[in-house]
Amino acid sequence: MSLRVVLVGWGAIGRTVAGLLSTDSIELVGVGIRSERNLPDVPTTATVITDPRDLSALAPDVVAEAASREAVIPWGRAALAAGADFVVSSVSAFADPDALADLRSAAIAGGAQVQIQTGALTGIDALAAARPMRVDIVRHRIVKPPAAWKGTPAEDLCDLDGLTEPTVFSRSSAAQAARTFPKNANVAMTTALAGIGPDETEIILVADPTAATNRHELHAEGGFGTMDVVMANNPLPTNPKTSAMAALSLVRAIENRASPIAI
Repeated sequence: MSLRVVLVGWGAIGRTVAGLLSTDSIELVGVGIRSERNLPDVPTTATVITDPRDLSALAPDVVAEAASREAVIPWGRAALAAGADFVVSSVSAFADPDALADLRSAAIAGGAQVQIQTGALTGIDALAAARPMRVDIVRHRIVKPPAAWKGTPAEDLCDLDGLTEPTVFSRSSAAQAARTFPKNANVAMTTALAGIGPDETEIILVADPTAATNRHELHAEGGFGTMDVVMANNPLPTNPKTSAMAALSLVRAIENRASPIAI
């Protein structure tokens, strides 16, 4: 029996995910978008919906969000109320602690689960596993080419066009970074929730004119030991602000739900 999946969002990530999902064990039964429009590239198996209240009619097993932080609460509530697990990509939504509490309550009431997928990061499984033995410090550097920071508050914090060397333009908590840079620093909240929390996790944002990839440098210390991991992501060809691994990790999160063996 196929896993019935609804994707929320039909941008660069949603389209990539749909194209990579295994059709042997997964059926894409719906695509949720914000407003009515023609989507000629949606698979014929999928019904396009614009109202989260229409989710239940599609009887999904999993609803996977790849849209925006504004989509997380309405689609998450509807998915969980329908008894479907909800996979979150726009983790910056949880910079608002009420949002996380809201979906936690909805998951309990619906007998379902909220899964925060790892996105463009590596080492998140180890960071989360380390918590019972104490994590004291978590520092996450996000390094991207200047062009990837265009259209964000970074334009007011440094001269993106005139940089000749890597430049730190922001140091803040994960909560602040996720609120200020919801797309570019979306993963800041993933790191925070896996480790020591949104207010204690340090996020360092860097514009690097020599960078050819989107790079994440994660450092953690605690009773478990010391962890240093680096992930250099190629951007999605259709969206330079999004790492290809963000889509690949969502594919993995969905396919693990359908597979008899998950890793």
